[in-house]
Amino acid sequence: MAQIIDSSNRYGLVSRSLHWGMAILFGAQFLSAAAHWALPRENAVREALWSYHTTLGVTLFALVLFRGAWGLANLPRRPKHAGLSGQAAVAGHAALYALMVIVPAVRLLSAAGGTRGLSYFGVEIFAPQETEIAWMQAPAEWHGEMGWILALLVLGHIFMAVIWHHMIKKDDVLASMTGRQNTI
Repeated sequence: MAQIIDSSNRYGLVSRSLHWGMAILFGAQFLSAAAHWALPRENAVREALWSYHTTLGVTLFALVLFRGAWGLANLPRRPKHAGLSGQAAVAGHAALYALMVIVPAVRLLSAAGGTRGLSYFGVEIFAPQETEIAWMQAPAEWHGEMGWILALLVLGHIFMAVIWHHMIKKDDVLASMTGRQNTI
């Protein structure tokens, strides 16, 4: 039977499912942003990919909050990060989580104070304002830049897991997130 909660030598089914599911969704999110940035206006591919950016962003925001709560609830049982590289891993994960919250939060704040509002799968989350609320719009000016910083951190995360831990150190860090039994 699959281990649902985290343990000291590997992450449980819920943590792994959230990690890999969100990895796929973040890949789609970054693809939509890259197409929006790189392709010319009125391009069908650009518009098709961009059409899901907001809905996917709200979904990811909800999943990040759930995953963060799940992680905190499992914190005493989770695999430990020892030494200087462990401290760097903790700092890197903190930066990832901070941006996974801040990047969508600034856009949600903007939507709450904007003239378009926000609907999520047809359900109105924020009604449109008659006039934009300037202080609610200002932080969203950095949404794209912070999103690209998040993308770079994600690439660093992948590099560290695959290249550093799996190929160079040949330790069980990647195994702890794939569900294979560790030899720790």
